[in-house]
Amino acid sequence: MGLWKHPEHVWIQRIVLLCLLRCSSAQTVYSVSEEVDKGTFVGNIAKDINVDVKELESRGLQLVSGSSKRYFDVNLKTGVLYVDDRIDREALCQNQVKCSLNIEAILNHPMYLHRIEVNILDINDNTPSFLDRSNFINITELAIPGERFPLPLATDLDVGSNSVKTYKLSPNEQFSLDVQSGGEQSVSAELVLQKALDREKQSVIQLILTAIDGGKAPRSGTLQITVNVIDVNDNPPAFSRSLYKVRIPENVPFGTNIIILNATDPDEGVNSDLIYSLRRGSLNNLDIFAIDPKTGEITTKGTLDYEESSAYEIRAQAQDGGQSPRSTHCKVLVEVVDLNDNAPEITVTSLMSPIKEDSTRGTVVALITVADKDGGKNGLVKCALVSVLPFKLQSSYKNSYSLVVDGPLDRENASRYNVTIRATDEGIPPLSSTSIITVQVSDVNDNAPRFPESVINVHLKENSAVGSVIYRVSAFDPDLNENAKVSYSLSQSSTKSTTPLSAINVNSVSGDIYIMQSCNYEEIKTFQFQVQATDSGVPPLSSNVTLNVFILDENDNSPVVLPPYSDQASVNTENIPYSADVGYFVAKIRAVDADSGYNALLSYHITEPKGSSLFRIGSSSGEIRTKRRMSDNDLKTHPLVILISDHGEPSLSATVSVDVVVVETGEIQTSFRQLPKKEEGFSDINLYLLIAIISISVIFLLSLISLIAVKCHRTDGGLSKYSAPMITTHPDGSWSYSKSTQQYDVCFSSDTLKSDVVVFPTPFPPADAELISINGADTFKRNQTLPNSMKVRKPKLNYPPI
Repeated sequence: MGLWKHPEHVWIQRIVLLCLLRCSSAQTVYSVSEEVDKGTFVGNIAKDINVDVKELESRGLQLVSGSSKRYFDVNLKTGVLYVDDRIDREALCQNQVKCSLNIEAILNHPMYLHRIEVNILDINDNTPSFLDRSNFINITELAIPGERFPLPLATDLDVGSNSVKTYKLSPNEQFSLDVQSGGEQSVSAELVLQKALDREKQSVIQLILTAIDGGKAPRSGTLQITVNVIDVNDNPPAFSRSLYKVRIPENVPFGTNIIILNATDPDEGVNSDLIYSLRRGSLNNLDIFAIDPKTGEITTKGTLDYEESSAYEIRAQAQDGGQSPRSTHCKVLVEVVDLNDNAPEITVTSLMSPIKEDSTRGTVVALITVADKDGGKNGLVKCALVSVLPFKLQSSYKNSYSLVVDGPLDRENASRYNVTIRATDEGIPPLSSTSIITVQVSDVNDNAPRFPESVINVHLKENSAVGSVIYRVSAFDPDLNENAKVSYSLSQSSTKSTTPLSAINVNSVSGDIYIMQSCNYEEIKTFQFQVQATDSGVPPLSSNVTLNVFILDENDNSPVVLPPYSDQASVNTENIPYSADVGYFVAKIRAVDADSGYNALLSYHITEPKGSSLFRIGSSSGEIRTKRRMSDNDLKTHPLVILISDHGEPSLSATVSVDVVVVETGEIQTSFRQLPKKEEGFSDINLYLLIAIISISVIFLLSLISLIAVKCHRTDGGLSKYSAPMITTHPDGSWSYSKSTQQYDVCFSSDTLKSDVVVFPTPFPPADAELISINGADTFKRNQTLPNSMKVRKPKLNYPPI
């Protein structure tokens, strides 16, 4: 069924029109009589708008009318438009010749608007009536036949042929009725004297005046007329004209002179003294006009309004003052001239607010109607928008307009528009009125979250606690509500380092980034990942930010002494000749620190003996050299403790012990203590080969010296308790010389730039000792732990050269 709500919800009835991109200008005209029964057929809408009846329900046919009552409805099964309420033409269109109701038929999918005009045909449902039930007429007996006496007019609310068409007078011998119609005058009747009156025979005559309308079933109303026959005064007054016409603008002030009537009476004396008066007509003229009884001047005493009535008919009377007063009558037609005294009225019949910010051009926002009560050019109205906005007005039908979108909308820049509409008529001077429509713009998810920066650099100390927050990201979304609710997550395709995503966790609400694994600067210096910010809109939008995490080094690694020297409590031995000069190269301590920067910057110091006057060490090079020449007072063995410290906070260190043994010059034929200078073009392989040859020669020489010393000792008689000497060759190229009381281990390192001969005197092994191999060298072991002085380590070759 059609949509037709209560008056207070009329604006809701037409909300569907907002989806129309343009309005149809087609119109169908039906006619129906007033007061017909409910259900009376008016027309077939489906046929007239060329739509299949089956589509009426699926497309949701609706009827929309600006009237407060539901006069018509449509049968969606048949498409028949029928009467749904009592129609009273007189209540709808009082005093109007044409009466019609406008209906808008709306179809959806696609939207289609069709206007229907239903003309309400008048039926003869109103009876003519007189304002008064009776009327008195005084007629002198001297009245001559043919004299006329105006009679009151009857009113009929019907129009056209159903209005008053004629009058009839009850049968009598003295009077006849003259009915006047046509032209600019309404139907009127005058009583005509047919023969002279004789007061002595009949002083009062009772007549009945009947007003009859023109309906097919005529209706009539009656008026009782009492004619009083008066004697004497035999000359009636006379107006210069029987009809006067006057044009006067509307809204003239009270007391404005309209016309001065002039009547004459040939009698003399009292019988010629005229008194002017107005007679009640079809309208209540006595409330609007007044007449001076002596001068005949007609003035206004009420408000003239063209919009209420465009013309007035005044009936004036001039009566003499004789004993048998005689009177005459005339008509004054007052035409009201329209003035431009009504500003246009703007009515918003439907409004869609808010509208989405992604609405396209042509989207209907509101339907507007404009009306001006004035007529002619004064009632012609034009509408326009006052300011430049992304909207425009489109004329749809007569004084109907559509406010449509005419430009891009962006809620983030403007969430509300105050659209001012100005309507101006074409009167002189023109009048205008304005109406402000507030249009709210609703949000759509058209903005992705934005980070302040596209790349963020984060510095993280190594060994930071697991679960600590390393950074907090924050993205801003200018949208509203769910469209602006941002959640954070790791981008699954963003990691560009060896660190797995499991090492990083992001709080989806706050944006806090947690480190889930401890970072070691020595293993990884930097890594990169991306955090994605996603809003909760539909569909969701997102953006990424790249975080570069730089691991800051902490001083968490102590220096490590490189071979051939052992760190911590181990003791290493170096031999120097007694004749060593100042600056003689004793040894070079090398160490590395896995940290970086100042944490890996090493310095070397001799801690024991404190204040050594014989040796010095380069704080940065680690080279041990003599400070002076040897003297006879110096010890033969100088234990040195070298402290290797880094520059971290706090500083970490390592120590290495070196025993410097002073030997006679003859015991060492060739000095290998000087750090050979690497000639240009001399390769490391040649250097290592030279060191190996020299080392083997020195070992052989020492073995011979030891053998000679044993021979000499036996000649003293103490050799019987010692067993024969034994020389062992190790796989790594080292030699072991063993006797009953001493064992000499000779080690060679391929990593050092010199050959070192180290002699470790050891006691004779007990009977339960067995030969073992320590770092590639054969020696003995017992149930107890061997002392560090007896361990010979084979140097590893995987350390980087310094």
